[in-house]
Formats: sequence, C-alpha cells, structure tokens
Amino acid sequence: MTHYARLVPDARRCFDAWRSVPHACFLLEPLLIGRLLYQARRIAADPVAAYHRDIVRPSILRLPPLTGTTDTTAEIHVLTSEKDWVNTVWALRSFYAQVPKRYALAIHGDPNLSTEVADALRSHFPDARVIEQKDIREEIIDSLSAYPLCQKFRATNTLSIKSFDFVHTLQAEKMILFDSDLLFFAPPTAFLAQLDADTRCNFFNRDVSTAYAVELSAIKAAGVDVVEEVNSGFGIVHRESMRHDWMEEFLQIPGMPEGHFWRIEQTLFALCSARFGMDLLPDEYRVFLKGPVGDKPYRHYVGAIRDLMYGEGMRKLKGSLLRDAAARKAG
Repeated sequence: MTHYARLVPDARRCFDAWRSVPHACFLLEPLLIGRLLYQARRIAADPVAAYHRDIVRPSILRLPPLTGTTDTTAEIHVLTSEKDWVNTVWALRSFYAQVPKRYALAIHGDPNLSTEVADALRSHFPDARVIEQKDIREEIIDSLSAYPLCQKFRATNTLSIKSFDFVHTLQAEKMILFDSDLLFFAPPTAFLAQLDADTRCNFFNRDVSTAYAVELSAIKAAGVDVVEEVNSGFGIVHRESMRHDWMEEFLQIPGMPEGHFWRIEQTLFALCSARFGMDLLPDEYRVFLKGPVGDKPYRHYVGAIRDLMYGEGMRKLKGSLLRDAAARKAG
C-alpha cells in the first residue's frame, strides 16, 4: 500500500484517509476504494509507465515559459482537454525543441477545459492564442448557417472543432495539424521540407490502417475520391482546402453523419485533401503500435499505446526537455 501511495496522488490521499480514521476501510466510499484499486492495478501492470505518468510528466510544468511563437510561416493548431493538457505541453515543447522556427500557436480547448487550465496554458505559451469554447462556439456555429449538415456536426461532435474552428481561426496560409499525443525526438526533416515547399498540397501521417467514418465502398459509391490510411493527428493543411461546401457534400455520403464518432473529422480531412491535392508523409511518420521508436524522429502515441507515451516517450525525452531546459534557465 505504501508503494502505491508514494507513486499515485489519488492513492496517497485515499491511504492517508484510511490511516487517520479507525476502521476506515469500512467507511471509505466505494468509489474511492474502486479508484484506489484501479490505480494499483495500473502501477502493477507497468510501473515504469506509472512513474513517468505520475511523477515525471508534471515536471514539465516547472519549466520557464516558451515565448516567441509568432512565426506565421505556418500556425500550429491543437485541440486539448482537461485530461490531456499536460500531454499537450509535452507534445508542443518536444516539437519546438526540434524545429528551427517558433511557429505561431493556437491551442483550442474542448468544452470541458477549465479557465484555470486555459490560464495555465497561457502562462506556458505566453505568445500563443488559447481559444476557449465559451468565446468561439456560437460564432463558429453561426458561420455554418448555410451548411446545415456542417452546422449539426459542429454542434454535436467535439472533434469537429478540428474541422471548423482550426481553419476559422487560422492566421497563416498553412496549418500544422497537431494532436496532443505526439512526441518528437529528432528534427522532423522530411516534414519541414514539405512545410517550406511552395506546393499546393496537404500532407498527413499514415495511419495503421484506413479508419474512416464509413466504409471505403460507401465513399466510392458516392463518386468521391479518397486516399487510404490518412491520419489527422499530424500534418500540413492549406487554408483553402477545408471548404464548407465540400464538407457539406461529403456529409451527405450515406452513413457519414451517423458514422464512427471519433473518425468523422479525420474522414473530412481525408476527403477534402484528396480533392484539393495531398500526399502522405514518409513511412518514418507512420502510426505504429508495436516495437520501440528507435531512431524515428517522432511517434504518435494513439489511444491503444498511450501508456508508451509515458514509459517510452517521456522516459526518452526527460533529460533533454527537463534537465537541459533547467540548465538554460540557471545559466
């Protein structure tokens, strides 16, 4: 019990409460006991990941602010939440540590992001725009009045923020599409070459397999072209590629509005980009579920391998991001 209490804050609070009251094991709320057992099982399953998730991960919040994110060659847009915002800080800092420019930055909160977390993000990235839903939601929905399917999608699906809010608030011609579960270990050279190229083309990381809101056969039956295996977690998107009239058309494909909740925005990025012009980034940027990151420049730690973001990714980066940044501050 003491080991779990040392590693997991929730477990420690529960354990302290248990010690302070005689026979408290009979008095603790069942929910707290269940939570404690859940945390204990997670630690037992992978203590390295648990240590880096609960002890190392919050250390990033002690770093000095990352300033100067004003280069509008391209603008990073990322969606974050109350649960994932610390991961977002890691993702962004790891990216900026590997690229030569401080690209402009817009961080979008989901509807549950608290004002306290939004303010914390502003303190870490003072020159970024932290966009809260209370300030933008109605404006976006009103802007879609001529496109009823788009408007309904935006009103009912949190991930549609990526489809509409990102481009609506974009202050550059190119957007760096960015998820909160990316970590960078080396300069993303091939990505940067495409970002700097004067080409009319979107680029995306390749997914493990094709994961769209409807089957490919339904898309093709509607007479729409699409590139398979597009993943909307990391890429380059031109402002004019995400057109409302195109998305309204694509949302009329049978099954699309009722499709997989998590995949509709990804499907819209794939369909709009196929029509606009697109390509996939090299294989070193592909999402993969098995094996170590090796010498790849980055890894996309999707839900199925999220614990690896801590046990592999943060473990690998903690020296360069935490120690070196602290040394620069001291110097």
